[in-house]
Amino acid sequence: MKKKNYINQIKEIPIAERRYINKDYLKLKKYFLFLVPFLILFLSFTGLRLITNSKISSLANTYIQTPNNLDQSILGHLPYKEISKEKLVNIEPNIQVHIDMSESLLEMRRDALKDGIYLVFLSGYRSINLQKDIFYSLKSMRNQVASERARVSAPPGYSEHSTGFAIDIGDADKRETDFEVQFENTDAFRWLKKNAAKYHFKLSFNQNNKNVDYEPWHWRYEGSIEALKVFETSNRNLQKAKDVKN
Repeated sequence: MKKKNYINQIKEIPIAERRYINKDYLKLKKYFLFLVPFLILFLSFTGLRLITNSKISSLANTYIQTPNNLDQSILGHLPYKEISKEKLVNIEPNIQVHIDMSESLLEMRRDALKDGIYLVFLSGYRSINLQKDIFYSLKSMRNQVASERARVSAPPGYSEHSTGFAIDIGDADKRETDFEVQFENTDAFRWLKKNAAKYHFKLSFNQNNKNVDYEPWHWRYEGSIEALKVFETSNRNLQKAKDVKN
């Protein structure tokens, strides 16, 4: 009986399981562990190059597209945003201008009167909608293509009048010259040419302009920071575009 119990106890002793490790597997594992750092380094370098190349390509595209975006002029006219109504003041019935230039404009007219010159204000601020009517209606009435009409009137969104800083001026003694090149032969124009700069007014479209007809009656104000920003931004972008083309 004791002998049987002893035999049963022997059978219950767990038998150690011997496992054989494949030598080829160990070699492959060591080889893989050896390569991992190099793979990580390679992938990191490759990824960095792809990102860099992508950025360079993006910059190149930007450089190529920028010149086209700089020159936003249309038919010789530069784009201008429409002034907010809060910055407009009435200087005469149906004549509004930017508040920044109103005092200088009225002072210029008073001083001209002292010299025997009576300046007539023909047109000040014009909304983009009004400019649209003027440009397209007259173009149609006169049977003109857009490029022809643009020589004497800016397309909507491209008129200095929409900024409130532009004023059309005539001579009270020569009303037949209103909006005509012949205005340059009046005493009013000669006085403006000699004195307008004192009041920070500049002739916008002189005889050297190749795209827009000469307009001796059209003057713009450059006597405030806001006015300078409006006109210099457009002029700067146009000049950059010209420099790129050259």
